[in-house]
Amino acid sequence: MALFRQVFRSTNLLRQCSRVAAAHQQHRGYAEMALTFACPSELYYANANIQQVDVPATNQSFGILANHVPTIAVLQPGVVIVTEENGEKKKFFVSSGSVTVNKDSSVQVLAEEAHPIDRFDRDAVRDGLHKAQADLAAASTEVGKAEAQVAIDCYTAVQKAME
Repeated sequence: MALFRQVFRSTNLLRQCSRVAAAHQQHRGYAEMALTFACPSELYYANANIQQVDVPATNQSFGILANHVPTIAVLQPGVVIVTEENGEKKKFFVSSGSVTVNKDSSVQVLAEEAHPIDRFDRDAVRDGLHKAQADLAAASTEVGKAEAQVAIDCYTAVQKAME
């Protein structure tokens, strides 16, 4: 009886390995990750097949490929980089929001504000950063200091993305 159980377990293990290997073969391509990326004013991607998306999360920035472990994360001000199916990379600045990675390799990036990096003017960003730094130095309340610091963080992230 023990020999029968061992053979039965080995057969089951072999079947499971075969299924995993077959699933891996099916999911090796990059085109099997669907991205939805939006903010209240604009939809950038709607279930679009992409290779990868990099997001600035609160704990750390991370890249997402097909078959990524399911995850929910909060976005911090920074740059989302979308590597499209053809390998072209597009950069977007996000102020905040959330990212959800689902078991089926679909990803949703929902931002409070999101804008393509190429829409920003370098001089305006530099001037905005200087003003935010002056606002922080002049702030007399905790709310004023917090608002100025958020502005500094956003301008710094945009400036870094434009480099």
